[in-house]
Amino acid sequence: SRLLTMSETKATAFFARFRSLLALALMVLALSLLSDRFLTVDNGWNILRQISVNLCLSIGMTLVILSGGIDLSVGAILALSGALAAGLLKIGIEIPGTDILLQVTPSGAILIGLAAGAAAGWINSFAITRFKLPPFVATLGMFSIARGLTMLWTGGFPITGLGDAFGRLGTGAFLGMPTPVWIMLALTGVFIVVTKRTRFGRHLYAVGGNVRAARLTGLNVSRITIAVYSLAGALAGVAGLIVTARLDSAQPNAGLVKEHRTF
Repeated sequence: SRLLTMSETKATAFFARFRSLLALALMVLALSLLSDRFLTVDNGWNILRQISVNLCLSIGMTLVILSGGIDLSVGAILALSGALAAGLLKIGIEIPGTDILLQVTPSGAILIGLAAGAAAGWINSFAITRFKLPPFVATLGMFSIARGLTMLWTGGFPITGLGDAFGRLGTGAFLGMPTPVWIMLALTGVFIVVTKRTRFGRHLYAVGGNVRAARLTGLNVSRITIAVYSLAGALAGVAGLIVTARLDSAQPNAGLVKEHRTF
C-alpha cells in the first residue's frame, strides 16, 4: 500500500511538472491527424519563426518575474523599437539647422532599435527604483508613452520598403535554418546559462524570493532591478526588429493584443 501511494505521488508530480508539454504533444498529435500538411518541415520552420518573437519577449518577462516584478510595456516597446529602426533606415537622420542628412545602415538601425528598447526598460527601472513606483504602475505608464511615441513617429502609417539587407534579419536563413530561429536559440542558451550558472542569476532569484532579505545580505537590489528591466526592454527591441524585418514594414500597432467580443 505504501509503495502504491509513493507511485501515485510520483505520477502526480510528473504530470504536474510536464502537463504543459503533454498538452502540447496531444495538440500536435491531433493536428497531425486532422491535416497532412501540419507535420511537415516547412510548417515546422514557419511555427518556429512565429514563436521566435514571443520567445524573445518571454525571456525578458521571465527575468522580470524572477525578480518579483511585472512589465506591461513590452508590446509597446516592441513597436517603438521596430518603428524607430525602420524610420531611421528609410529617411536617415537630419541634423537640425543644417543641410546634413546622415544615412543609417541596416546594422546601425538594428543597434538603434536595441538601444531604444534598452533605454525604455531603463526608464522603467528608474521609475521603480528612484521614485518607488510599483512595477505595474511604472510599466503601464511606459506602455502609454512608448505607444504614443510610436504613433507620433510613424504618423499612424506603416513604414515600408526597408530593403533586403535589413529584411534578412526576419526572412533570411543560415545553414538551412531561419535567422529568427538562430536568434531564438542563441538567446535561450545565453539566458539559461545566465540564470543558472552566474552570480547575477543567483542574485536575481534572491531578489525575487525576498527583497528585504536580499537587501540585508548586501545585494544591490536597485542595480539588479535596473539590469533586469533594461534587458527586458532590449529583448523586446529584438522582437520588434524581427517582426519589422519579417514583414518589411513597421506597423504602429505592432505588439498590440486585440480582444474581439461578440455580443
